[in-house]
Amino acid sequence: MGAGAKHRLVFVDRLLATLAHLRHGVTHDVPACWFDVDRSTITRAIGEVRPLLAERGCTISPGVRLRTLAEVIDHLGASEQTGIIDGTEIRVRRPAAGRKNRDTYISGKNKQNAVKSMVVTDGEGRVLWCSPTEPGSCADITHARQLGLVKLLADGPVVEILADAGYQGLGAQTGGRVVTPPHRKFKKNAPDWYEEMYERQRKAHSSRRIRVEHGIAHLKNWRALARHLGRREHISDTVQAVAGLLSHQQTADLNPRRQR
Repeated sequence: MGAGAKHRLVFVDRLLATLAHLRHGVTHDVPACWFDVDRSTITRAIGEVRPLLAERGCTISPGVRLRTLAEVIDHLGASEQTGIIDGTEIRVRRPAAGRKNRDTYISGKNKQNAVKSMVVTDGEGRVLWCSPTEPGSCADITHARQLGLVKLLADGPVVEILADAGYQGLGAQTGGRVVTPPHRKFKKNAPDWYEEMYERQRKAHSSRRIRVEHGIAHLKNWRALARHLGRREHISDTVQAVAGLLSHQQTADLNPRRQR
């Protein structure tokens, strides 16, 4: 404790450097020029501040934060709100040749090297939680099961969770608490009345869960998540740090009423 070189940057400056890196995706050389320090000083500062931001959790009201998926489910049940889940992929650098499990990062959807995170929002699209990342080859439903979503919904409060077709199958395992688009019964030569009914049901479900896409879009506005060029072992902290900062921004009253 206390060993090593002393910081040349106060904590506020280290925080500002980390926020600039996450929001605008600037390399470590840029804040190093701003604060007139070495690049390694900024790298060290970001490496220390980023996990602290990730541990803060997502803000839902002043002084109340959600840090785990279990807390999110309890919050949705207590407030009688509908939750929406979806998976998002973030492009990462390709692992070096000969690296073990190199192909696990190749996404079957986009055919690119990526990692995947599950995002949970409320019915208004406000981010409630982002999961740690998994390699891009992991299916959405598999990731949800690994996070313990099935057990939390089966044993927890009555909560309605909207999801896309990638989570079909969870509804039967959770007693219908995960709502997915309807299964298509006719693959060929479907009657006209069925096509009309199917499209109407599909669009109705899509219009309810579109808010999660808006929440993911707000996350991707942070350049650190548009494409991750750093080490892959830091991407989980980056995702959760950005989610916490975004949720705080969404919760804060940016336009307070003027007192007359």
